Amino acid sequence: MKIGIKGINRASAIVTVALTAGAVLAGSVFAATAQAATPPTPTIAAKGGYVMNNGTAKTLFTKAADTRRSTGSTTKIMTAKVVLAQKNLNLDSKVTIQKAYSDYIVSKGASSAHLIVGDKVTVRQLLYGLMLPSGCDAAYALADKFGTGTSRAARVKSFIGKMNASAKSLGLTNTHFDSFDGIGNGSNYSTPRDLTKIASSAMKNSTFRAVVKTKSTKQKVTTKSGGYRYMSWSNTNTMLSSYSGAIGVKTGSGPTAKYCLVFAATRNGKTVIGTVLASTSATTRTADMKKIMDYSFKK
Repeated sequence: MKIGIKGINRASAIVTVALTAGAVLAGSVFAATAQAATPPTPTIAAKGGYVMNNGTAKTLFTKAADTRRSTGSTTKIMTAKVVLAQKNLNLDSKVTIQKAYSDYIVSKGASSAHLIVGDKVTVRQLLYGLMLPSGCDAAYALADKFGTGTSRAARVKSFIGKMNASAKSLGLTNTHFDSFDGIGNGSNYSTPRDLTKIASSAMKNSTFRAVVKTKSTKQKVTTKSGGYRYMSWSNTNTMLSSYSGAIGVKTGSGPTAKYCLVFAATRNGKTVIGTVLASTSATTRTADMKKIMDYSFKK
């Protein structure tokens, strides 16, 4: 059987077309893979943001990550961390709620756990009151309990000193606290990177992890008369219900701080942790978080 020149050329052309189509298809697959591997960096409304892999400490997202800003109630992450770092800590020891704590809430117009004067509340319960409803009264009670000194003012000053010492021990150079709850006096600041590192360190503690992932709780406390009452607290951190894999950490807001959020989530064995500072609203800080968390899980 003879094949003419034209037949050979036609066969070659078919092979060439097939090879070219295959190359184009392969190229498209590689291009799509490369594009999937490098998602576009999201834009957020917050003035600062930072995300890292909690297991490797690898940076996954940054925006003005080292610019000092007011932190609002995200300060309370360090408050809890200092309490949980106390030697021979008894989480079931009771603290009597003082009038000074409720007076402070009223004078500052601060967020409250609605603690009742004279009630005896355990340290563990105070941690829930601190981190879920963001109780500044709970923060005051803990600072008074775990600071040292002969006066309440001295104990509070001592406790804030412990907060700064803890930041220093983590090697943080852009963080300073002048309050136990974030209602600062002009010198309470941190950065997205530093706050993320504080939260990452705090999350190593099992009690802290248990508290910050709790959506709501009902706690039985002892009253002044020896009876009991129930305190119900809901978490201000709505990402626990709205973001798959969310495990914490803390909201914050204020006239200077605007809207802040320190957050963490675990998916497929990978834990990502981060911070946004000075977002424009509570809704926007959640949207910012979702954008950069989705982005970070893809990296």
